[in-house]
Amino acid sequence: MELTETRFELTHGIATVTLDRPERMNAFTPTMGSELMTIFAEADRNDAIRVVVVTGAGKAFCAGADLSLGASTFDMCEREGREIPIREHRDRGGRVALAIFNCRKPVIGAINGHAVGVGITMTLPMDIRIAAADAKIGFVFARRGVVLEACSSWFLPRIVGISRAAELVYTGRVFRAEEEAASGLFNYVLPTEDVLPKALAIAKEIAEQTSAVSVALSKALLWHGLAEKDPQSAHLVDSRCFFWAGRQKDAREGVQSFLEKRPPKFTMSPTADMPDFFPWWKEPKV
Repeated sequence: MELTETRFELTHGIATVTLDRPERMNAFTPTMGSELMTIFAEADRNDAIRVVVVTGAGKAFCAGADLSLGASTFDMCEREGREIPIREHRDRGGRVALAIFNCRKPVIGAINGHAVGVGITMTLPMDIRIAAADAKIGFVFARRGVVLEACSSWFLPRIVGISRAAELVYTGRVFRAEEEAASGLFNYVLPTEDVLPKALAIAKEIAEQTSAVSVALSKALLWHGLAEKDPQSAHLVDSRCFFWAGRQKDAREGVQSFLEKRPPKFTMSPTADMPDFFPWWKEPKV
């Protein structure tokens, strides 16, 4: 797929994805959404990609939906020029969020500037978020007469708690990232020039020091553990994964390299070497 509104670079296992409409502050369009879905599908199946870093071109990360269509921007029937049954509609931001969520590789959001509306909700399924201190952030949907999208009604309360999420969403206020530095919304809030280097440093640490299969399983354990009913059920899943992992060659290499005081050389593949019970959350409930 030719990319027109995003850029993709792969270096030493780190894929850098850049939202690339700087003249429009990287405002989100259907084209951008489709390109992102394609990129994350490729990241999931390409073992050469260990980590994905997402950032924005120019001064913004993503200013939200492109509103150039005016008052009818969010009227999907008018945009498509046809009647769409309500049960058929799936919001594009949500499809992007699910593509990120379903990607087995860690995803780091390097929020280098303003991130509003879908510009911030698309980052919620990312595993780590690093934001520029002066970036304007806003869950502005109620101020535009619409509602949360991009699966953010699921992600946001799990990240910042239900009461904090309610205040951010109900008011729709725009705030600086530094105001939410302690809320859990961001892992780091830094000067703008330090955002991407910090994201790349974390990505490098993951790419060079960890087992790709261990990280993929750990990502699944963390995110799907949020839906486990109690610690006991999480314990059963953890035990199953740990038992399987302990018998694999990456575990032997991890221990041996530590004992020999050398960098590990992990060789297992998330596309070829996952356990036969993965994905366990899709198993029929007995």
